[in-house]
Amino acid sequence: MSAADLILMADRIHTLSGDRAPTAVATAGGVITALGDRADVRDWRGPHTEVLDLGDATITPGLVDGHFHPVMGIGLTRGVDLSSVRTVEGLKAALRSADVAPGGWLEGWGLDPNAFGGAPITHAPLVEAVGPDVPVFLLLFDAHAALVSPRALAMAGVDGPRTFLSGASVVCDADGTPTGHLLEPEALGLVRTLLPDDAPAERRARLTDLLRRMAACGLTAANAMDFEADSLDLFRALEDEGELPVRWRFAPFVMPGTGADGLEAVLTQQRLSGRRWRVEGAKFMIDGTIDGGTAWLDEPDTHGESTACFWPDPHDYRSAAAFLAGHGVPLVTHAIGDAGIRYVLDTYAEVPATAVPHRVEHLETMPSELIGRFAALNVTAGMQPTHCTGYIRADHSDNWSTRLGKRRADRAFRARDLRDQGARLALGSDWPIAPFDPRAILAAARLRRPAGEPGVEAVLPEQALTARMALEGYTSEAAAAAGQAGRSGRLVPGHRADLTVFGLDPLTADPDEFAESPVALTVVGGRITHRA
Repeated sequence: MSAADLILMADRIHTLSGDRAPTAVATAGGVITALGDRADVRDWRGPHTEVLDLGDATITPGLVDGHFHPVMGIGLTRGVDLSSVRTVEGLKAALRSADVAPGGWLEGWGLDPNAFGGAPITHAPLVEAVGPDVPVFLLLFDAHAALVSPRALAMAGVDGPRTFLSGASVVCDADGTPTGHLLEPEALGLVRTLLPDDAPAERRARLTDLLRRMAACGLTAANAMDFEADSLDLFRALEDEGELPVRWRFAPFVMPGTGADGLEAVLTQQRLSGRRWRVEGAKFMIDGTIDGGTAWLDEPDTHGESTACFWPDPHDYRSAAAFLAGHGVPLVTHAIGDAGIRYVLDTYAEVPATAVPHRVEHLETMPSELIGRFAALNVTAGMQPTHCTGYIRADHSDNWSTRLGKRRADRAFRARDLRDQGARLALGSDWPIAPFDPRAILAAARLRRPAGEPGVEAVLPEQALTARMALEGYTSEAAAAAGQAGRSGRLVPGHRADLTVFGLDPLTADPDEFAESPVALTVVGGRITHRA
């Protein structure tokens, strides 16, 4: 073989291919060229080979986040970070301490509805904190709902209920007066369109910083579940400046009301690509969220809500899905409630299969009869472990669980059942809905509680993944989900040279300790994108 560009040595290399455990790996031209022992290195190196002995470290295939919103995320994470707010008093304190220019907007994100303690979510705390004249836009943690001030509603001309194409709504009190609680994208858009835009240079800087932080925690690739706004301009601009530190696959949104021209536009987008990014797929939503009462359940939640499809006529979703799948476009559908998941699986059973398997995302509450259909239909299950461990409590005292009731809350995030019945399970973060650090997510998948919090009771611990299953969800399973099982996801000659190097072994280390493991090196296409 020709001389290697990069050779890495470590005490442990997990190839995930079933072969013997090597201690050295060589790469050239962006692919893996050899695996062996440290003694083999002298036969692989040339005068320009970079050789690194990482000692007591562990090399794995490069980690892939299954669900991410990079461009939406840099716009959604503006203003005050409210993700640590736990009470209404804490919310008011955070808003009072915010730095807002005179006459400007007060923005925030990451607000957990559990902070309201089961009381209605209204803009009363906003008025108490900053007065009636400040326009406030606070994004709730799931990004499917927002809380806005009376001033913001007045600026948007919203003084009562509205009718939308999708399952969106302006929440109003008994007198028909808006409470400030907006549900789903169309309703949020009434106010969001008034927010000031970031300068293009600032957006490029924020996206660049995001990609660097992703590489620093071991991510080599991610699946972007949108391709809206200035996504194309941003990624072209970043590639004009150099190589991206993370690979990307984009699936543009298809929303209710999308007509023939919109579907043709999605087909046209499938031709877009760069050196380390490409558009491949289409993203649908069949329902909203359980916390907001907009999921699609077989039976209403305890508030009498979550009874409808996000699409006014579900057959329109099926028709759009069939059109795109018939043109070879892989489908991704957000489905949270049991009725929504069932309808999506029924749809996938009817539409054409594609080279890249169709997938269903989130899968928050699911009856047993649906579990086996994923393997039977060759459909990828996409799940975000920290959605479970970060927002649900084992005693069912949280908003999500109380809305569902014990029977449905007891079938939450059935990751282990899916794997045990042969499903392909890809893991991820859904950033900015939850943090993207894969070390904490891998730990949460095994612990069914937040990493580093041993005093927190595990949520349905029987659904915990093994250490290998969790790692596969970020590597070999992720590759198979993208139709790339023959070229990535494992460390074998001829596969992409995407690698992650940890200070601790993800297969043997204590999960809480692994969540704090140093990331010594991240490699994409044989090039180092992060070096500790």
